[in-house]
Amino acid sequence: MSRLRANSITNKGANGAPTATNGLEVTGVCTATSFSGTTGTFSGNLGVGGVLTYEDVTNVDSIGVITARDGIRCTGIITATSYRGDGSQLTGISVGIGTEASTVTDGNTVVLDLSKDDHKILASGAVTIDVSGGTEADAHIIRIENTGIATVGFATHFLFPSGGTPSLPTASGAISLISFTVHKTGAAGTTLLAGASVNFS
Repeated sequence: MSRLRANSITNKGANGAPTATNGLEVTGVCTATSFSGTTGTFSGNLGVGGVLTYEDVTNVDSIGVITARDGIRCTGIITATSYRGDGSQLTGISVGIGTEASTVTDGNTVVLDLSKDDHKILASGAVTIDVSGGTEADAHIIRIENTGIATVGFATHFLFPSGGTPSLPTASGAISLISFTVHKTGAAGTTLLAGASVNFS
C-alpha cells in the first residue's frame, strides 16, 4: 500500500486546487470551509451542526421541529401522531355538528344561536322561537319537546311553505321536528326557509 504525506497539495501549476477526475474517497472525516457543486450524493446519514439552507427537496425526514417561513403546501396526505398549536389559523376544518339545548316557559321567547346546527327546545306554555346570527345557506334542525301543554309560535324570520305556520301538537310529551335553511342575513333582516314540521308524538 502506498502512502502520500504532504503539507499542501496543489495543481500542477501550483496556483489552484488539484483535479480528481475519478473522484475522491474519504473513509475518515472530511473538513472544509465550504463546498461548491451542483449535485451531492450521500449514501449514509448527513449531520449538520448549523443551519442547512436549501431551495428544493423531495423528501424531508425530521425528528425535531421543522420551521417553514413561507408555509407548507401539501398535495398529498398529511399523517401525524400529534399536532401542536391552538389551531386559530386553521380554516376549512369541520369538527362535527354544533348543538344547543334550551328550556323555555310560558310567555317567553327562546333565541336560537345559529352558530350551532342542531337545536333542542323543551317547551311549556305559550312560547316563541326566534334566532340570532346565521350564515347564508347553513342548514339547521329544531327538535321541540313539550314538557307541558305548549303552544309554539315562530318569529317573522321563519318562512314556511305557502306562507302558513305549521300547527304543532300541544299535548305534553309531544315531539316535533322543524328543518330550515338560512336564506339571507344582514341589516335587512334574517330570512329562514323552513320545512314542514314532522310530528313524532
